[in-house]
Amino acid sequence: MSMKRALQCILVISLIGVVFSGTLTVRELCGTGAGCSAAGPAGMILGLPACVYGLVMYALVGALAALGLGGEEKA
Repeated sequence: MSMKRALQCILVISLIGVVFSGTLTVRELCGTGAGCSAAGPAGMILGLPACVYGLVMYALVGALAALGLGGEEKA
């Protein structure tokens, strides 16, 4: 697998992760979630739902993959 193909796969996977964790983040922060009480305080990290951190990480990985694809190839 070439480097370009690997970066394309990483970008696609990270975009899927952004959509998934973004949906969970909106539901958690806007209060439209299922309201599962078992995941209440245990699912919080520094006062924010864990899905917020997943959203940030997927966005960072996607941005890095996009930068890698957009950069010039050095031989």
